[in-house]
Amino acid sequence: MLRIFNSYSRKKEIFNPLESGKVKMYVCGMTVYDYCHLGHARVLIVFDTVYRYLMSLEYDVTYIRNVTDIDDNIIKRAAENKEDFMALTKRFTQAMHDDCEALAVLPPTLEPRATDNVPEIIEMISVLISKDYAYSAVNGDVYYKVKEFESYGQLSGRNLSELRAGERVAIDKYKQDPLDFVLWKSAKKGEPSWASPWGEGRPGWHIECSAMSTRYLGNHFDIHGGGMDLKFPHHENEIAQSEAATDEHFVNYWMHNGFIRVDGEKMSKSLGNFFTIRDVLESFSAEEVRFFILSSHYRSPVNYSDTNLLNARASLTRLYTALRGLTTDVITDDPECLKAVDAYQTQFNGAMNDDFNTPEAFVVLFDMAGEINRQRETKPAFAQLIANKLRVLGELLGMLQSDADEYLRTGSGVSDDDSFSEVEIEQLISQRSKARSNKDWGESDRIRDLLYSHGVVLEDTAQTTAWRRK
Repeated sequence: MLRIFNSYSRKKEIFNPLESGKVKMYVCGMTVYDYCHLGHARVLIVFDTVYRYLMSLEYDVTYIRNVTDIDDNIIKRAAENKEDFMALTKRFTQAMHDDCEALAVLPPTLEPRATDNVPEIIEMISVLISKDYAYSAVNGDVYYKVKEFESYGQLSGRNLSELRAGERVAIDKYKQDPLDFVLWKSAKKGEPSWASPWGEGRPGWHIECSAMSTRYLGNHFDIHGGGMDLKFPHHENEIAQSEAATDEHFVNYWMHNGFIRVDGEKMSKSLGNFFTIRDVLESFSAEEVRFFILSSHYRSPVNYSDTNLLNARASLTRLYTALRGLTTDVITDDPECLKAVDAYQTQFNGAMNDDFNTPEAFVVLFDMAGEINRQRETKPAFAQLIANKLRVLGELLGMLQSDADEYLRTGSGVSDDDSFSEVEIEQLISQRSKARSNKDWGESDRIRDLLYSHGVVLEDTAQTTAWRRK
């Protein structure tokens, strides 16, 4: 039975979708004016894993992840580049897609863009004005009346008196109340704009997600996700807008992933302490990045360091080493073997059903790898059966789908001028085999040590010698 920690209630709750067998999920996506950093990778990978697991439970999942392609940062960057804002956002949307593909992040069901949904945004703002939840100011902006929404602050745990004391409240002389937030921004000279009942302008940031989520998933849906930094004010404002406009409960389960930290601070562009996904992939494989992110519970903070990524590499090496030499063919139907493999599935599901506890799911995978190694020689069919299940469960986490030999022989995937080529390695292994046949143990050890000094580890079995990169 799947339980999800609901950020709104601050407790784990049994997951009961609104419609049996179906799940509707919305996740706040990227603002496309620069390359994605590792913090963005965490959002993408966490909710990709949620998506994969829900589908494995045979839910029909509609997964919407939006693209913000108009906002202040986009306009500023386009002006700095002397570039049309649409050209800028198209370029960085494609860059985001490239990063997603590299990280084995599945495409969402739909990926709506803010600029494609301006009519829906205008319609929702009009409804809010008609119901006296919003007003048009003399400067042409439209604002939401926070004081009119009685439950404002429940998601983030803030109250109005606390907020009025000045926390994260932008001062604006055109607002009726300092807490009011913008729904529509009047056009400034040279900026992109759309016609509206309140004059030329463009959407505010918060309203776009309310308009797009309700358009594609309905007024009331199952899961809304995003980074912890969006809980306030973005998601708080989404609730206020959406429920005021529709008179319906907005979302049943709110999910927020924790930050990636560098030296104790949140990784962010504003702090200048971020590493782009592309930066990191120059030194580590995409699968290693994915393992690093999922090795911590999605709600916990993660500390970025080369050491932690190297630990991810070592962990994947253990798993792929267990898979090495085993094919996908199964040649046993022994009831005890099948029962043991089913038990691993049950343990894995138990971890994932506990609020997508991927660290505990990894424990199951390592238990399976250990059992494969123990049974490889004495019960090869059993080992092979476990290996097949290990790949199936690995796929739910977006990993362990590569050829084991290819992964182990590629290492980090980063070229090293000091490393031997595969041909050279095989030649040295052949020379070592001859030395071993001649009982020339000194030469055998010399070649082993030489290869090791160039980052190649040899693994001898009764039949052959395998190798992998360190």
